[in-house]
Amino acid sequence: MTDLDTAPPAAQTSTAGPVRLTATNRTVLVPAARSSITGGLWAERRQVNRDVSVPVGWDRLHEAGNFSNLELAAGVRTEGAYVSSLPFLDSDLYKWLEAVGWTFADPELDDVAAAQLEDFLTTSAKLLASAQEDDGYLDSYFQVLFPGERFAQLTWGHELYCAGHLIQAAVALHRTHADPRVLDVARRVADLVVRSFGTGEGRVDGIDGHPEVESALVELYRETGEQGYLDAARFFVDRRGHGVLGPDRFGSHYFQDHLPVRDAPTVEGHSVRQLYLLAGVADLYVEDGDESLRTAAERLWHEMVATKTYLTGGIGTHHTDEAFGDPYELTNERSYCETCAAIASVMFSWRMLMITGEARYADLIERTLYNGFLAGVSLDGQRYIYANPLQVRDGHVEGGNDRDYARKPWFKCACCPPNVMRTLASLEHYVVLGGAQGLTVHQFVTGTWTATTGAGEATVAVETGYPWDGQVHVRVEDSPGTWGLTLRVPHWARTASVSVNGEAVSVEPAEGWVTVTREWAAGDELVLDLPLEPRLTRADDRVDADRASVAVERGPLVYCFEAVDNPGQRLDDVAIDVAAEVRTGAPLDGLPAEVTALTVQGVRRDRAERGWWPYADSTAPDADTTTEIELTAVPYYVWGNRAEGAMRIWTPTS
Repeated sequence: MTDLDTAPPAAQTSTAGPVRLTATNRTVLVPAARSSITGGLWAERRQVNRDVSVPVGWDRLHEAGNFSNLELAAGVRTEGAYVSSLPFLDSDLYKWLEAVGWTFADPELDDVAAAQLEDFLTTSAKLLASAQEDDGYLDSYFQVLFPGERFAQLTWGHELYCAGHLIQAAVALHRTHADPRVLDVARRVADLVVRSFGTGEGRVDGIDGHPEVESALVELYRETGEQGYLDAARFFVDRRGHGVLGPDRFGSHYFQDHLPVRDAPTVEGHSVRQLYLLAGVADLYVEDGDESLRTAAERLWHEMVATKTYLTGGIGTHHTDEAFGDPYELTNERSYCETCAAIASVMFSWRMLMITGEARYADLIERTLYNGFLAGVSLDGQRYIYANPLQVRDGHVEGGNDRDYARKPWFKCACCPPNVMRTLASLEHYVVLGGAQGLTVHQFVTGTWTATTGAGEATVAVETGYPWDGQVHVRVEDSPGTWGLTLRVPHWARTASVSVNGEAVSVEPAEGWVTVTREWAAGDELVLDLPLEPRLTRADDRVDADRASVAVERGPLVYCFEAVDNPGQRLDDVAIDVAAEVRTGAPLDGLPAEVTALTVQGVRRDRAERGWWPYADSTAPDADTTTEIELTAVPYYVWGNRAEGAMRIWTPTS
């Protein structure tokens, strides 16, 4: 029996999440030391991810050829060809492996499921070690189709992109499972990258067309203390923006190679590429303190959110190049909003939240998680959406490619499904932060967290029915003395109240936070009450697509109208009465019982016959008639789970 056949004991677990800061970090807030989600919506979604999505992912990756490609590279399979025309299939397996790593830390993981994950991991680790070449190179696409070639097709080859996801998987497995097998493989890949890239003689003066390795290398530096990894991350960030990749059909903007990140005034190009780069920029700032990187990250985040982000938190307008559009170019039916882009947005915003302590970053995380991200996976955990539109017309669900609006078991370009898996599996780390002033609860999720404060380690247990109920109970389990307990007041909240041990506390929100500082004792409880009245939202009038329209929201949830809940109505012909009250509706068949539906009065426009010309004099009387109707709305994240059909978020006003 070899070392690769022997899994380490489960007792050797670590509680660090996707980011583990060094002692010299430049952040205001730091990740919690120990994290656990135990109830509510996110526990349900994580259970489905753990019990269904991750195990089924093993089957999907085998069916799609991801394992077959690596078997060809390893020489354990001698017949067949590389599967797919895409060069980055290895990365899908790596993201799934990262999900496996975080799932090992799930306290609800039973022995049978843990043994299955061990089998998955052992098989995968042995395969990766077998496929890796003597110099550390590992990339099945090039090993099978271009043997001996190294880093010569950087624009579209995705070699460093794949390496980045391998590193992140390795770090996850090492932190949660003390498992060195994949980390050993990843370090050899990273060492090859360090040796190969740079401006010296014999080195490759280049960057990957798809940012990802930057953030991964910083995290590997944090895990190992190896300075060369941090230096390589800095090289890739500094080198991008100088036209290194050369001309391409999408232009240098697509790769963020048109301007150095420090000089870029706006987010541009492929949205996932842009945000993976900015996550790496934030990581690099945290570890080396280059203020110009922080300034750039703050500027670009603000420009993106203020002018290029959808109500759902989704980003990316253009289908052709999966890219940002112009400012306020936020079309609804043609919105792209790739699921991976939502995940990248959360990654970037979480880092900026730690750097600045500003609540706006947590607000965007919340909006994106509950809407733009969670819509990307079906309730049963087996079907996914690549692009997340804000409107689908009748007959437009099927598009004939990966950008269909019908949920699919897998895709030719399957970057999103395992990305969803790794995000859900690590979600407990995105909820609570520590810091010198105390403990900060920035997302409202039932569970237990321990964080480091200026007074020492504090532990809290959170209990809430959020997002269906607005009361958030935070009970102190262990206290080091006097420290501040901070909770976010979401930007959408019209009012908020706070009590401690049943007594109302007069505390005004300051820049999106409420803080109660006192000598906390075990058993003390703070309650934040956020009334969740339904509301109608309008867009900035520079968003042409949403003029004279409103959207329905409740708490952090964006709502949509689906054909399945509004039979007999053509959603293109309905409008909302903005003077009417939005009410809570009855539970709907086919959805979890806790899902809150909403109803609102509206009208249906009954179209008059117009003949051959669809335009009329503006002074001519309107020949259409209207009929009063009641419309039913559901949270956007559940759309497309019960039936395929029309859907819309933004609806004209009557």
